[in-house]
Amino acid sequence: MVFTQVDTAQKRLDDHLPYAGEAAVADVRRLAQALLGARVLHVSSTPYGGGVAELLHTIVPLMRDAGLDAQWFVLDGAPLEFFEVTKRIHNTLQGMEDALTPEEWTLYGDVNRSLAAVFPEGPWDFVVIHDPQPLLAGAMARGSAAAGGEAEGARWFWRCHIDLSTPLESTWQRLHPLVNQYDGAIVTSCEYAREEIAIPIAQITPSIDPTSPKNLPLDRGRARAVLSEFGVDPDRPLLVQVSRFDPWKDPFGVIDAFRIVKADYPVVQLALVGSIALDDPEGVRLLDDLKQAAGGNPDAHVLSNQDGVHAAEVAAFQQEADVVIQKSVREGFGLTITEGMWKARPVVAGQATGCRLQIEDGRSGYLIGSTEECAARIVQILSDPGLGQALGHEARETVRRRFLSTAHVARYLSLFSQGSGRKQEA
Repeated sequence: MVFTQVDTAQKRLDDHLPYAGEAAVADVRRLAQALLGARVLHVSSTPYGGGVAELLHTIVPLMRDAGLDAQWFVLDGAPLEFFEVTKRIHNTLQGMEDALTPEEWTLYGDVNRSLAAVFPEGPWDFVVIHDPQPLLAGAMARGSAAAGGEAEGARWFWRCHIDLSTPLESTWQRLHPLVNQYDGAIVTSCEYAREEIAIPIAQITPSIDPTSPKNLPLDRGRARAVLSEFGVDPDRPLLVQVSRFDPWKDPFGVIDAFRIVKADYPVVQLALVGSIALDDPEGVRLLDDLKQAAGGNPDAHVLSNQDGVHAAEVAAFQQEADVVIQKSVREGFGLTITEGMWKARPVVAGQATGCRLQIEDGRSGYLIGSTEECAARIVQILSDPGLGQALGHEARETVRRRFLSTAHVARYLSLFSQGSGRKQEA
């Protein structure tokens, strides 16, 4: 097992000017002045397939363009069983009652100890370890001279992208002592800042890259052609949920809501669109189950990267959706919500904290607490095109103000240069 450096495309802050505005880009450059040449290491589990990887493909090169020496490494060669265990850690941190066995914790520890022995060689000025998969390896490497952990002034952060509001106690008791070995923790919402975390905590919300293929506007004719290629009629109403195939996204609830809506709108269609990530073996099984659940209805489409749905295709589905759904019961943030909002689509989302961070109910979208309420809001939007346009307009403005990549990078730079106070936004 080793860590492999991820090659990222070159990105320029100036390319974000038309979307974020001059003030936002200038703010990044101002904050970077005190950090020029700083060596920044991001460590995550996989180079593609999930929101963390998508974020790092943008913020790492933007940090470089701002003048920092930013690098990104991922786990390479870890056994599939390890990712089975870490997915269960993820699920139990979000409240699932499914305690890990002693053998599973042993596997988690053994893999992380092996990774700590080959941790990317420093010295580093700032190290950001993302999520539970490499949490122990980072804690161990922090005390290693070879990894730069003993370098004077080096600061190590654990960045948690997960909803920690109701963790399974047995899992959290195992992990929070590891978190406290870092210099600071970064959470998406202060609601996730558990009292057991004794180190400084900063809040940094994720972001979307407005210059990426997924978020640039597609020619309407091409977008409609993409839908047709996957058996979707571009002239009929379309509901879309884009997400990893994960029980917390409640995709079966989305299918149920679709069936209720179809009673009022027989021509409505549904597309559940997602990707299979390297670190998520559970997603493969769930994808198969969803295809079976939707198999009896020709207007319900379950599609993944295995079917050829990649960034441009996701963009087409989101852009052409009459309603974007994110029916999450737990959600650290939910970048697919942000993407739909940026495309000025009306979004109907669950009451999870990550959804509430983005949507002002009734103004920039709707927050719902049940399948029936989800269906009712969808019918309301389909019945009133003006309402959908108003919600979509406010949604796009919300993203422009708060959730673009430039704001994300600025929050990291502020944390690096000024430190983080407990439970205050960086």
